[in-house]
Amino acid sequence: METETLNNATVAELVANDYRTAEIFKKHGIDFCCGGKKSIAKVCIEKNLNAEILENEILALQNQPKDATHNFNDWSLVFLADYILNVHHSYVNNNLSLITEFAEKVARVHGNHSPETKDIAKLWKEVVEELTIHMKKEELVLFPYIKNMERYSIAELKKFHSSHFGTVKNPIRMMEQEHDSAGSLMKSIQALSNNFTPPDYACNTYRVLYAKLKEFQNDLFQHIHLENNILFPKAILLEESLKPVT
Repeated sequence: METETLNNATVAELVANDYRTAEIFKKHGIDFCCGGKKSIAKVCIEKNLNAEILENEILALQNQPKDATHNFNDWSLVFLADYILNVHHSYVNNNLSLITEFAEKVARVHGNHSPETKDIAKLWKEVVEELTIHMKKEELVLFPYIKNMERYSIAELKKFHSSHFGTVKNPIRMMEQEHDSAGSLMKSIQALSNNFTPPDYACNTYRVLYAKLKEFQNDLFQHIHLENNILFPKAILLEESLKPVT
């Protein structure tokens, strides 16, 4: 990719085309999921980054061989949706109660001298409430609809039964708004925890809590990226190529 084209490309487009660029953006503190619709030029201005250095890092990476097993952009929508469910939704479900237990314990034990731990516990409770409902809507409504569209397309059936929500853009818009909300909550937790850095006096539970929160945020941002920047745009294009009937 030429430098001028790269400069005008959005963060989301670059990560969708090559998932490895996510590590570069993460290193420079650039949001590639919820805020991924900004161009490279714009994020460099906002974060006071040297655009040439960032572009050179991306170009160098793009010239390296790509691991095709993780080229999410080439996966079918059915396969990608199932991957998100089996990997990311499973991860969230397996970690919500554990992190809640740690957050509540740390807030209870350390809250008086480290009041930010109480705020973190409250914010985490909001994350749990939002994601629990959010994922159910995807699992029971949106993902089955997207997978059904692709099956109709593969079978070369140009008509399929539309859903009660009308165009797929409607639930996608809602899901993206909820992604923004969950992402903002995690960023607030990140700020309150000093980038998930426990104080010197922190006990083991305190340290494990911050490590798990950091791990959770990394997984969540990859989760959101796969939906916002790959699954959802392709689902919209697919629906436009079909003819839903009532």
